[in-house]
Amino acid sequence: MSLLFSPLTLRSVTLPNRIAVSPMCQYSVSAEDGIPIDWHLVHLGSRAVGGAGLVIAEATAVEPRGRISPQDVGIWNDAQVEAWKPITKFIKEHGSVPGIQLAHAGRKAIGDWVPVAPTTEPFPGGNQPEKLTGHASIVKAFVEGALRALEAGFEVLEIHAAHGYLLHEFYSPLTNEGSLEERIAVPVEVTAAVRAAVGPDVPVIVRISGTDWVDDGWTADDSVVLAQALKAAGADLIDVSSGGNTAQADIPIGPGYQVPLAEAVRRKADVPTGAVGLITEAKQAEQVLTDGSADLVLLARELLRDPYWPLHAAQQLGVEVKAPRQYARAF
Repeated sequence: MSLLFSPLTLRSVTLPNRIAVSPMCQYSVSAEDGIPIDWHLVHLGSRAVGGAGLVIAEATAVEPRGRISPQDVGIWNDAQVEAWKPITKFIKEHGSVPGIQLAHAGRKAIGDWVPVAPTTEPFPGGNQPEKLTGHASIVKAFVEGALRALEAGFEVLEIHAAHGYLLHEFYSPLTNEGSLEERIAVPVEVTAAVRAAVGPDVPVIVRISGTDWVDDGWTADDSVVLAQALKAAGADLIDVSSGGNTAQADIPIGPGYQVPLAEAVRRKADVPTGAVGLITEAKQAEQVLTDGSADLVLLARELLRDPYWPLHAAQQLGVEVKAPRQYARAF
């Protein structure tokens, strides 16, 4: 039996396999006011038809100033909810589970608004942020975004706390002061508040940056502490990526370069993890799971190149999967 094509149950939701579409911003020019368009239906729907077990929509802003760019989608109003509904419906109709990444860009927002952050220092090339003096409104925005996402038909929620965006800015020593416990407080509070709001049945994933890749930044050991706190707050799986909070990092990019970070969190924090980052081959993805490095494999660029990667991976691993009936002649 292939672990890659075995089901994974997170609370009340069972993924048909352990292949997830990693959230990827589309920066769709015609996506005005954060409303998803036909492009998002085709983009996400194609990956569901292609056999991915979990299809996670791109970083979706929980408030207007939380967009990375003016072309990003959102989940802060009812019009956006209605626009997401046919997309989630299509994903479910084709056997995949629809997920959404709830996000706030923080100081990395590029738009005609003033970004916010726990620091006034801008990200290189970006606008100077206004320093947040409180975070109650941020927590509220994530909670309201989570509830709207459920109304829109999403079944898995991912809280974006990585890549130098707002929640990462809170816990990284590069952009916030205080002890480790003080710096992780806001992402942990957001997770706990979302869990309380959505109830016990909805899977909540948190994406973190496992390291800042600089000597004075966030570390893999710090990530274990954060993961333990997130688990206690109600997170079901930690999606371990890395970097994004500095332009000076020397990142050793190569096949599966972030997998050891996911493995460390899984083993030391005793929490399920997702591995992401230059995972491109079926046997490589299978090995990540059989080695015990992660419980879920997330693919990004490889699924841009080939929306049907899961179907091809099944063939390579000798696994029989049910192809869409419209495409049955190809199998």
